[in-house]
Amino acid sequence: MTLDISSAPIASDTTDHAPPGRRPRADWARDLSASLVVFLIAVPFSLGIALATGAPLTAGLAAAAVGGIVVGLFGGTPLQVSGPSAALTVITAGLIAQYGWQATCAITVAAGLLQLLLGVRRVARTALAVSPAIVHGMLAGVGLAIAIAQLHVVLGGSPQSSASANLLALPGQLAAPHPAALTVGAVTVAVLLGWPRLGRLPGRYGEFGARLAKVPGPLVAVAAATALAVALDLRLARVALPAWQPHGLVPDLPHGPPLAVLAAVLTVTAVASVESLLSAVAVDRMSHRTGDLDRELRGQGLANLVSGLVGGLPVAGGAVRSTANVRAGACSRRSSVLHGVWVLAAALALAGGLRRIPLAALAALVLVVGLQMVSFAHIRKVHRHREFPVYLTTVVAVVLLGVLPGVALGAGTAVLLALYRLTRAHVDVLPGPDGSFTVETHGPLTFTAVPRLSRALAGIPAGAEVAVVHDGSFLDHAAYETVHSWRTGHQAGGGRVSMVTRRQDDEVLDPDGTVRTGSSPGPHRCRAWTPWVGHHCIEQQEDPHGRLLDGVRVFQLHTAPLVRPELARLAREGQTPSQLFLTCADSRMVTSMITNSGPGDLFTVRNVGNLVPAPHEPGAADDSVAAAVQYAVEVLEVRSITVCGHSGCGAMKALLDGVHEQPGRPTPLARWLRNGRGSLDRLRRVPAEFTDRPAVDLGEQLCITNVVQQLDQLMANPAVERRVAEGTLRLVGMYFDFATAQAYVLDRESGRFGPVEAAAPRQERDTPGRVDEFEQVPTVGTAVADPARDGGGPGLAA
Repeated sequence: MTLDISSAPIASDTTDHAPPGRRPRADWARDLSASLVVFLIAVPFSLGIALATGAPLTAGLAAAAVGGIVVGLFGGTPLQVSGPSAALTVITAGLIAQYGWQATCAITVAAGLLQLLLGVRRVARTALAVSPAIVHGMLAGVGLAIAIAQLHVVLGGSPQSSASANLLALPGQLAAPHPAALTVGAVTVAVLLGWPRLGRLPGRYGEFGARLAKVPGPLVAVAAATALAVALDLRLARVALPAWQPHGLVPDLPHGPPLAVLAAVLTVTAVASVESLLSAVAVDRMSHRTGDLDRELRGQGLANLVSGLVGGLPVAGGAVRSTANVRAGACSRRSSVLHGVWVLAAALALAGGLRRIPLAALAALVLVVGLQMVSFAHIRKVHRHREFPVYLTTVVAVVLLGVLPGVALGAGTAVLLALYRLTRAHVDVLPGPDGSFTVETHGPLTFTAVPRLSRALAGIPAGAEVAVVHDGSFLDHAAYETVHSWRTGHQAGGGRVSMVTRRQDDEVLDPDGTVRTGSSPGPHRCRAWTPWVGHHCIEQQEDPHGRLLDGVRVFQLHTAPLVRPELARLAREGQTPSQLFLTCADSRMVTSMITNSGPGDLFTVRNVGNLVPAPHEPGAADDSVAAAVQYAVEVLEVRSITVCGHSGCGAMKALLDGVHEQPGRPTPLARWLRNGRGSLDRLRRVPAEFTDRPAVDLGEQLCITNVVQQLDQLMANPAVERRVAEGTLRLVGMYFDFATAQAYVLDRESGRFGPVEAAAPRQERDTPGRVDEFEQVPTVGTAVADPARDGGGPGLAA
């Protein structure tokens, strides 16, 4: 039978991002549980952010409620949870100090309107063009500024108006701390840092600790500090929750220079948008889903508009809350909305309990959050990409000068660094054993490299034979004139000059990373897949074992450090592939290359001829393939099975030559090829075809017919038949032509193989991240049909 999935119902917007196969009631339960976890994190965090900004503490709860409900309903990343942002703490504190609280709310409203406009103009991805070193440097600088300011509160004092003033006042505050505030703050920090480590305790204590650690650490830390303060009757400043009253905007417009107010609006808009979009991208990657960034920006703008109107802090997507939401098992946007409802209920009903919380506990919480914004993982990453000067400049400038000047200085440093790299060139003069010279240039040759180039060329003796080898990078007019003038003069003095342009395609790499070219001295050694052609050299033929070990060494040197974190994750969590890929053992079939997949993506079965032995095949049955299929379908619960054939298949040629029918005792190969007799029979009855061209020869026609036949034989596996009938498994037929590097997929409507069109993968079009290997392949259905059985036309893989 053929199942048409095009008529499947479309899920509503509240459930369209839930993984397939789950029941709605189970999704509701998971969303409810996740919303409670996020709520328990959001309440103390929101109060702490409000305290750090100097705003009314109700403003933090208002922003958390609005962010959860409004962005949850209208945002484009369903699992992202929005609320008051730590990254905006320093900015908001400065605005309150300069313009007052109600005028800051008006600025928040204006920033929300601007975000709405930007979202309507669909420019969300433009915000992601900022250098990651600047973004992480800004967050680290803001985190340090927050930590320094809140350290004063933990010590029993009050923060100053700027980070530099806080630094200058810190020695005096450290000399005379408030014992009660310091005790409460120390308990809060100790619980925050120690709570996640309960699961690492030895023996049964570890199991009990792991269960306890599921309760959010911030909630436990603030509760413990509050209980300590109440039990010891400590005299401390505590949370003050004034009546929550919306204010009027017209009387409270900011008073000051218009350009300064405009700069404030742009700053809030830029920081809130960039943080929200970066967090959205991270959440999409974490949950393996694709969101709508422009819709997310519009949702953030609407939330800031509402938050400003009701007296809340600026709103942005938060990595802490969103990560907790995903890890708690949230399935849809319901969890974010429910979390906002719980925060609103707490603000209205639990005011008496919240007023018992010491300010020192909230300050310690925010202090730890600020320090955690300085991520050593980000520092290592920017250092690896040689962007640390940009990062360091941004951090220092944000702490000392503020967010806007700090980001501007960071951007200026990034531009200067880029210009330096664009104008940087190396010129090497290499003498040869016969008195000749090779001048090698690397990088763009511009007017800035002319002095270095002139000195190098002037040092070559007159009359020498010289080869000038340029790597194909940019060559401007000044550099060209320098080389041309020197060449004319050198040739006039009796020398010989040859000009060679060496492009990247002409290079090969030794396993130790040394670059060699055809004109370079030394033996030729090639590195597999660099440059993807011509790597079957004489050395490989003479010593294939050594070549294999060379490849392993290159992997350990270059690739292993890059993939080690992902492989470590797979080692911890186990494999969860979504595809079973059954293909031929041919050495030319590189499955990861043609599917753009990586570790953990494909459960792969390879054999001679990509055959699926039928259980009824006399004298040829083999349980290894059936066992692998059963394991993939029942244990791994893959969602699709692809049978992929290829051009020039030796197994298909052997079938046409009758190797499986030779007289005498059959060889193992002959016995195995008997599993292909059904494909030969199908070739005679209903040969498969291409949609856009005829088959090259009978061998190619058997290759694609064999794919259709193996899809039929897959249905003889009870596990496959059951899953296909349930609609939870689809079967895909695929063929790869080596000569043209073209993949073909079996179309369920026509029963023919059509070419897969070259197009940007879905996630590259929508959200940066890993490409799901078959998202760009057209759906070909969930069942197979045999015309001999069903009385129809050619067998279809649906």
